Amino acid sequence: MINNNTVLALRMPTETRKKLNLLAEATGRTLSFLALEAISSYVEMQSWQVEETKKALNEADEGDFATPAQMKKFLAKWKVNGR
Repeated sequence: MINNNTVLALRMPTETRKKLNLLAEATGRTLSFLALEAISSYVEMQSWQVEETKKALNEADEGDFATPAQMKKFLAKWKVNGR
């Protein structure tokens, strides 16, 4: 079995480490497991946001905007009065 893992050393505030230790004890998980879960979740969310921002910027560069009628319909759906 090939291990594609790498090691990452980091510094964290003492208070964060204490909370992580408590969470590890409460959940029966290792510090590494919890840290990897947190980092993976953060990376997924940030990657999604960056990708969606790039798409939106490309659409804007291409002049792909909602028409006033489309915006009015959208705002009416959410009961936004346009102020």
